Amino acid sequence: MDIGELVSTHDKEKQPAEFSVGDTVRVHQKITEGDRQRTQVFEGIVLRRRGSGSSETFTVRRISFGEGVERIFPLHSPLIEQIEVVQYGKVRRSKLYYLRKRAGKSVRVKRRMGPRQPKADRSSEG
Repeated sequence: MDIGELVSTHDKEKQPAEFSVGDTVRVHQKITEGDRQRTQVFEGIVLRRRGSGSSETFTVRRISFGEGVERIFPLHSPLIEQIEVVQYGKVRRSKLYYLRKRAGKSVRVKRRMGPRQPKADRSSEG
């Protein structure tokens, strides 16, 4: 079994939460300090998702003490314990880089009531 197959089987075992761009997520990440481990939580808006398979990443942005902070997380990292969706967002873009220029209330994203629904197959309609 080579490293690619090992990563693929690890991906199938641990299915991450269903979220998309514009959602507010809370990422629980394992942090090792010396010989102790703790969980650190990073909460913010998902600006982008890129890649596919085991190399997929997502970027989360939050405002901390008046300063914008962004972190890029590998989706299938063993250091990520949990990804929970706090609020679903309704956006019309696949990348929300324009939020970097905004501050205050203009950073808000419209709310969606549930997870994104897959698009219906319209080829059978006539």
